[in-house]
This record gives sequence, structure tokens and C-alpha cells, in this order.
Amino acid sequence: MNTEKMTDIFEVLGKLEKQSSLEKSREVDVPSDERMLAITKETGELLNMLIRMKNAKNMLEVGMSVGYSTIWCAEAISEINGKIITIEQNPKKIKKARENFQDANVTDTITIQEGLAMQILREFSLQEKYREFFDFVLIDADKENVIEYFDMILPMVSVGGVIITDNMLYPKKYREEMRKYALYIQANQDVRTITSPIGNGEEITVKLR
Repeated sequence: MNTEKMTDIFEVLGKLEKQSSLEKSREVDVPSDERMLAITKETGELLNMLIRMKNAKNMLEVGMSVGYSTIWCAEAISEINGKIITIEQNPKKIKKARENFQDANVTDTITIQEGLAMQILREFSLQEKYREFFDFVLIDADKENVIEYFDMILPMVSVGGVIITDNMLYPKKYREEMRKYALYIQANQDVRTITSPIGNGEEITVKLR
């Protein structure tokens, strides 16, 4: 990756980190449907490193928001000409994400699927080309459907593929939902999983077979 592109990427990431910090500290008043609700910088660094270690080429993201996590992943995956398919329903966030991707010079790496995650994943699951297609997945969408997302996504993940699920520990209001999710996938003999305290808590799951 050339120096100019790296500069563009980290400038946009820095801008989004400042915005996220302002939102979390309530220093700016942002309508609820426009809040970033982004992963932490530490989680971004973790995703970036795992993609490099995995040498991932095909990534799925469920819950793009304004594209902060997507850009962290694109920085790594674009180096091997990999691609990201990312799902988002909110049109305001999609508009901001497109602008951020343009500014970060990563548009060619990312395909946005606009609409309900459940519906899009269901459509993907019916297409043979997506069977064991993705080698890296980030789930960061509505928590009440997280188990259903996992069940639909798992057949689309290659053996040895990695699924990261955000918000396992924070915010606390999701903790009970995410505890049920962790117990559910721990009982699945086709995966190995562990909860990491990095960021807001990340479930790191590897598909065994």
C-alpha cells in the first residue's frame, strides 16, 4: 500500500475517533439514528491484525454504521486485493460511510448492501456461491438477532474462518443477551470460541469444520 493511501486512511480514522469520543462524552448532540456507535480503536487494531494473520480475502460485515470498522478492515484486506461486503440499513449512515470510504480511498475494496441484515443474509444463504465463501466476519448489528445472524452466517464461513462479534461486555444493557449468545456458540461443536476483554468485549470464533 502506498504512503499516500495509508495517510488518507489514518486521517479518516482519526477524524472518526474524535467524533466518536465527542458523542460518547455527550459534548455534541447527535440524533440517536445518526450516532456512530463504533467499535473502539483497540478493536479496530485487533480486526486489522487478525485479517493480516488470517490472510483473509473475503470479509462480511453485519452492521457498517458510518464505516469506521470497515476502514480498519479495508486497510489490511486491500493489501492482498481482498474484498469486503458490508450490510447497513440506515440511509443516513450509508451516506456518511460512502463519504468516509471516498476520503479514505478504499471504495474499490468495499461493497455496501443496503437493507435489513436478516433479509440480506437470508438471500445470501440461498446462493451457492456464498457457501463457505467468507474467511472473516464481523457481527456488530442489533443484539436481539445475534444468534440468528450467527446461524445464517456459519455455513457461509470457510473452515478455519474467523467470526468476530462486538459488544460482548459493553454496553451493560446488552450483557445478558450476549451472555446467551456466548453460551449458545460454546455449545456448537463446529467452532472454537473465546471472549476477549478488548474494546467493548469481542467474541473470537473459529470454524473448525
